[in-house]
Amino acid sequence: MSRADKTAAIAELAEKFRSSNATVLTEYRGLSVKQITDLRGALRGNATYAVVKNTLTELAAKEAGVTAFDGQLVGPSAIAFVDGDPVEAAKGLRDFAKANPLLVIKSGLLDGKALSAAEITKLADLESREVLLSKLAGALQASLSQAVYLFAAPLSQTARVVDALRAKVETEGPAVAAPEAEAEPEVTSEETPADAAPAAEATPDVATGGDDA
Repeated sequence: MSRADKTAAIAELAEKFRSSNATVLTEYRGLSVKQITDLRGALRGNATYAVVKNTLTELAAKEAGVTAFDGQLVGPSAIAFVDGDPVEAAKGLRDFAKANPLLVIKSGLLDGKALSAAEITKLADLESREVLLSKLAGALQASLSQAVYLFAAPLSQTARVVDALRAKVETEGPAVAAPEAEAEPEVTSEETPADAAPAAEATPDVATGGDDA
C-alpha cells in the first residue's frame, strides 16, 4: 500500500470514528468469508462491519481522539461502526457470536465512553430505541388523556350550569326589580316625631360618700 493510500485509509477510518454513534472492536479469527458476509447482513441498517489493519487503525483512532482500543488492536481485527441504533447493533453482534463462537467481542465505545465486552452484552439486553419510544409515546398519550379528562369534566359541568341559567332566563323573562323603599324623613334635633318616645331622664350621680345629713 502506497503512502498516499495509507494516508487516505487513515483519514477514512478517523472520519468513521468521529461520525459513528458507537464502535465495537472484534476479532474474527477463524470466520469464513461467508460468515463475515452474513454478519454484515445482520448488522445492515445499524452498523458497517469493516475488516481493518491494526497499525492504520491505531493511527486513525489517535487522529480521532479515540483511546478505547489502545493496546487491543492485535490479531485479525474488524470494527462495527454503528451509525444506527447501538442497541440493535449490539444485539446483532451478540446473537452472531452466540451462533459463531469464533467471533470475539473485545470492547467498544459509546458516546465517548469505553465499554467492556460485558457492558456491550448488557447494552444488547436493553430494549431497542423504537420499543422505548413506543412505550414513551404510550405513556405520554395516557397522561394526556387523563389530563384532558380532568380539564374537560369541570368545563362540561360549568357549561351545563350556564345553559340551565340561560334557559331559565328565556322562559321566565328578566326579573322585575322590587320597588325601592321610600326613604324615611330625616329626624333633626328641632323636629321630633309625635310618636317618638321621650328621652329617659338622666339618673342623678350618686356620690361615693353617701347622702347628705
